[in-house]
Amino acid sequence: MAGRQAGSGSPVGTALRPGSPDAIRNVVLVGPSGSGKTTLVEALLAATGVINRAGRVEDGTTTSDYDEAEIRQQRSVGLSLAPLVVDGIKINLLDTPGYADFVGEVRAGLRAADCALFVISATDGIDAATRALWLECEAVKMPRCVVVSKVNHPRGDYSAVLAQAQTALGNAVPLYVPVRHPGEETDDLVALLSQTVSDYSGTSGRLVRSPNDDEADLIAQHREPLIESLIEESEDEGLMDRYMAGDDLDVTQLIDDLETAVARASFFPVIPVASLHGLGLEELLEIMSKAFPPPSEHPFPATYTTAGKRVDGLSCDPAGDLLAEVVKTTSDPYVGRISLVRVFSGTLRPDAMVHVSGHQSDFVGERHGHQDHDEDDRIGALSSPLGKLQRPLAAAVAGDVCAVAKLSRAETGDTLSDKTKPLVMEPWQMPEPLLPIAVVAHTKADEDKLGPALQRLAAEDPSVAIEHHPETLQLVLWCLGEAHADVLLDRLERRYGVRVDQVEVRVPLREKFAAPSQGRGRHVKQSGGHGQFAVCEVEVEPLPPGAGFEFVDKVVGGSVPRQFIPSVEKGVRTQLDKGLAAGYPVVDTRVTLRDGKAHSVDSSDLAFQTAGALALREAATSGDVQLLEPIDTVEVVIDDDFVGAVMGDLSTRRAHVLGTEPVGTGRTVVRAEVPQLALVRYAVDLRSISHGSGSFTRRFSRYDVMPAHVATRVAGVTSAVG
Repeated sequence: MAGRQAGSGSPVGTALRPGSPDAIRNVVLVGPSGSGKTTLVEALLAATGVINRAGRVEDGTTTSDYDEAEIRQQRSVGLSLAPLVVDGIKINLLDTPGYADFVGEVRAGLRAADCALFVISATDGIDAATRALWLECEAVKMPRCVVVSKVNHPRGDYSAVLAQAQTALGNAVPLYVPVRHPGEETDDLVALLSQTVSDYSGTSGRLVRSPNDDEADLIAQHREPLIESLIEESEDEGLMDRYMAGDDLDVTQLIDDLETAVARASFFPVIPVASLHGLGLEELLEIMSKAFPPPSEHPFPATYTTAGKRVDGLSCDPAGDLLAEVVKTTSDPYVGRISLVRVFSGTLRPDAMVHVSGHQSDFVGERHGHQDHDEDDRIGALSSPLGKLQRPLAAAVAGDVCAVAKLSRAETGDTLSDKTKPLVMEPWQMPEPLLPIAVVAHTKADEDKLGPALQRLAAEDPSVAIEHHPETLQLVLWCLGEAHADVLLDRLERRYGVRVDQVEVRVPLREKFAAPSQGRGRHVKQSGGHGQFAVCEVEVEPLPPGAGFEFVDKVVGGSVPRQFIPSVEKGVRTQLDKGLAAGYPVVDTRVTLRDGKAHSVDSSDLAFQTAGALALREAATSGDVQLLEPIDTVEVVIDDDFVGAVMGDLSTRRAHVLGTEPVGTGRTVVRAEVPQLALVRYAVDLRSISHGSGSFTRRFSRYDVMPAHVATRVAGVTSAVG
């Protein structure tokens, strides 16, 4: 792979329609934020003639970062598609965000792709999130290539990052090595297999030449490990013997072995790149077009009938039954809803009727805003997106990625299939949103529009969950992080014209009597006409957790007439729901009506309801009422280096650590019980503590007594409470 001229690209405004899946490569770019993924996409588009001039992230002029939030923040926040053509091969580049808050977009890109470029900056190296994504690709045997970007940066250290990649990622072997000559700003690129040098120092661009003495020494140093790695991957059993005997090996055969090993995801070439100077671009295009496999060689996601029966035997055949998936949904103010669709089987054509299946709850649990649905819809116009530009497309064959306009019933993650043979694909794994953001409409007009706008946001982004909390009565957006929340709120205002205000997230607390108590409620009023008279005496006792509420009637002698005893119970229940000490529901309580008084004329249902509530309030005043807080069981998965920091942080959150155990290589899971009050911002804090390497899950465990000093601070409870 000595490098060669890239094939002509598809000019702006036109879209290549490949006739076969073999002429398609779907490649997702993943890597840390700031590693240069978007800049690399821009350089590749310019190198293949798709665009006339490469834009800049700093100027907001790149093809794939076209959203207002991306331009303003100067970073990617969503998945975008940028196709190019090399020697008749259509390469669909899927640019993904690098910031952890937008990992949902990354997973969508992984679902739409068959191969991956892991872009790592020579100035920063690999982060924990990138290592985690590498393992995900390893689990499904996705072919990968490591791109070390910014190799010509003054702070760039290619050798150090290469060593880091080989330690963290496994069989990552360089095909090329960058060389900088004294006094020059650009690097040259040494090809280890062909033993040539791509010289970028001249004004005419890239020049291929023979290596000088220093470059020959560099080739000798790095070529031997490369050859040995390729021999291990080769199916030619005699290749090692010939190599050990000192025979010259056929470079063509080595390249064939390399391409085979890359396609089966057992060998991962490392290519240094300097996007702004063109270094490594042609070599990278050659890897993508020749070594990366077509969609027909990528295994299908699990597919079922809408009745839940597994379907096998599907293939990436343009003539087969239609099977496609919506990997991203956006709303355009002029065009309406636009769905980015990966076609797995069959051919997608405009105006065709398709079946839309969304069965998230069958696989991952029902998510707010994305309910199960089965319905038919009509395909609108097809296009091949180039960033925000929609280029008309006559049809999309199996293996291709396209955009569908006005697919009104489909949401992100939905399956499109033939309406006579409806199918549903198992959705890709989405991260659980664990950062709650409580919002209220800014004005009455915003309140009227808020519900529909949130539904559309949820349809676009399955990594957000919308909760109308039944107890706190708050509207809560569950997000992946603060940056994710900022983008969602920005889209609410700019795209849908809805302004909201953030308010403090309330945690649903409980109250409970700590010890038996007694109370007397007396409600007597005389207003000149029909008065009100009711007296009741109650005894209150705590019950075991989960016992609920019990009302016991022990009135003797008819001091409280039988018809008013249900009224006392109703008043007690109402007061228990309202709370006693801090306004939270009272749980696990037995209330016994012992005695009371009534008046033949002035007693009434309402009077005894009021007396029952007053009796309960007096019992709380003279007794001991505690606040209960919800406790979650939390599992934190963390790199071993950060276990101590995580354990220390959990102790400050009043957590009870249940234990730790290793999980995988260099990772530990920490299990603990943590009050929900301490978990409101834990998604943000854990990321800071662990440098992005930690993740956690939570599930409700029980209610427990809140310490008195915390109760006083959280709920403004008097010192008598607790």
